[in-house]
Amino acid sequence: MASFNKFNQFVADLANKVHNLGSDSLKIMLTNTAPTATNAVYGDISAGEVANGSGYTTGGLSVTITSSTQSSGTYKLIPSGTDPVLTASGSVGPFRYAVIYNTTPTSPLKPLIGWWDYGSSITMASGETFTVDLDGTNGILQLT
Repeated sequence: MASFNKFNQFVADLANKVHNLGSDSLKIMLTNTAPTATNAVYGDISAGEVANGSGYTTGGLSVTITSSTQSSGTYKLIPSGTDPVLTASGSVGPFRYAVIYNTTPTSPLKPLIGWWDYGSSITMASGETFTVDLDGTNGILQLT
């Protein structure tokens, strides 16, 4: 399973009311350029995004949130039961990282939340699928 990492600015953005994770639109972009914790907005890493075409659309895959819960001081952002899936209609990649970001805010524009590192680069052939496996029980992320 890919490991999740959060961007440092995400914490400050939460405190500054940039995100409303219960209602904002989230997307996952694919890149082969390693994100760093100090990246803050989509524009910081978009140059390394997988090229548009062959089934992939610039900006990435949409994420649907069904709920957010808080229990005993732990907040969980719960995705829908349907994971984002990319089906290649030609060669896609390479990519190693899936970056989740918020498309709703305009200032800052498209703030970053976190990323998953799949450990090695992935290149998809036509007809192959890639699923970003979002945890419907423990959430995309937890804040304590």
